[in-house]
Amino acid sequence: MYLILICKRRQEYYRQRTTDYGPLTLLCYIVGMATKASNKMIDLNNPKEVASIIDQTLLQPTATSDQVQEFCQEAAALGFASVCIAPCWVKVAARAIASSGVRICTVAGFPLGFEPWELKVQTAQAALAGGADEIDYVVNLGAVKGGDYELIAAEMEAMRRAADSVVIKVILETGYLTQQEKRKLCQLAVDTGLDYVKTSTGFGPAGASVDDVKLLAECSQSIIKVKAAGGIRTLQDLEEMVVAGAHRIGTSAGREIVAEAAAAGK
Repeated sequence: MYLILICKRRQEYYRQRTTDYGPLTLLCYIVGMATKASNKMIDLNNPKEVASIIDQTLLQPTATSDQVQEFCQEAAALGFASVCIAPCWVKVAARAIASSGVRICTVAGFPLGFEPWELKVQTAQAALAGGADEIDYVVNLGAVKGGDYELIAAEMEAMRRAADSVVIKVILETGYLTQQEKRKLCQLAVDTGLDYVKTSTGFGPAGASVDDVKLLAECSQSIIKVKAAGGIRTLQDLEEMVVAGAHRIGTSAGREIVAEAAAAGK
């Protein structure tokens, strides 16, 4: 059950977690990692099941407070996994969907990823203070292309420490990456205890692809999960990503996809 930590970096990471939280908490965390990435197929004719894996997304720069409130209220009614909104709207979302069960996801280093990791950490911490439950942050792509994986690992570790109690997803922006780079980033995400690797921002050169989701699912070793995002507009798109290995779907078309599922189930 992945209790033998064979990677040196992962050993260092968990040794630090033992210091911070104690051996019992550490054991629970490791055992949780061994099971949390299982991918259960959903009933595509059941709109509630379909909604339960969707991060319904509103990241348009011109979105207003009123639009965010309406968006969140609709998301709560449909039962999405989360709403993914800009950091400035976290408190608005927290008020709009309080006690609904829908989680609040926001972004850091979005959409280009080139901020220093210290700023990404500050963004995450401010979002958590405002009520966020999940953080999707963009990896430093320049560091990836320059082969500076020490910086990438330091960024991942800093984000994990800053938001230890919530779900952290690292956005790889796969449209810019080689296969080797995707594999390396996925391995680092596993080693540093992140919760998800995510394909895309939706603002880059390409969205999610079946091949990329398959690759990330393979590289994640069933330890962490995969979020597919970018260009997923239909129920068929969602099905293809889930079959390929995605556990969560990021889309701004959640309402339409759930409506498709409802129609299919009649």
